[in-house]
Amino acid sequence: MKILVIEDDAETAAYIVKGLEQQGFVVDHADDGRDGLVLAAGGAHDVLIVDRMLPGLDGLGIVKTIRGAGVKTPVLFLTTMSGIDDRVAGLEAGGDDYLLKPFAFSELLARIGALARRPPLSNEKTVLQVADLEMDLIQRRVTRDGQTIDLQPREFRLLEYLLRNTGRVITRTMLLEHVWDFHFDPKTNVVETHISRLRAKIDRPFETDLIHTTRGAGYSLHAPH
Repeated sequence: MKILVIEDDAETAAYIVKGLEQQGFVVDHADDGRDGLVLAAGGAHDVLIVDRMLPGLDGLGIVKTIRGAGVKTPVLFLTTMSGIDDRVAGLEAGGDDYLLKPFAFSELLARIGALARRPPLSNEKTVLQVADLEMDLIQRRVTRDGQTIDLQPREFRLLEYLLRNTGRVITRTMLLEHVWDFHFDPKTNVVETHISRLRAKIDRPFETDLIHTTRGAGYSLHAPH
């Protein structure tokens, strides 16, 4: 497995790189955000470990840029910021997980293993569809009734999860776990806000709604009956 570590603190970077190499990983390291972006954008790594605060370009900027370019490499943020809003910001930017500093190396390895075990896109459907709504996972393109719909990375991931579970009622907890990788309740309305944004783009401009609320249970995506 090939891992890219983008970390400007020399001591922390050396600790991570040495530990990973001792575990048999191939590790690249960048100590500057812009250099890290160049390496990350190549898509040649299995996991990216990205510090939130970096010179040149911060971690959020790196991840937003590569997600916008269609790079789907799993990202683990390292951060000293423990606030819920900071964690949400990292995941909103396209990160997949976060780890607070200081951390135990065993936990870092566990987080990397969990990210690496996610099934590659090649083993999955590349086009998801319900009614006149279509998502092309390769081109990262969403259309409805032939009209292109522009989605932010987190909106895309939310819609992808709903499409993969067409007709099923999906709870808020399931969305937090599978779309935001939260295994706790962040006590925010992040799910409701994104469902509302998605409806504004997917349903509101068209004659029929595809996203439905089941009161007290969750949400479902299905064609009108």
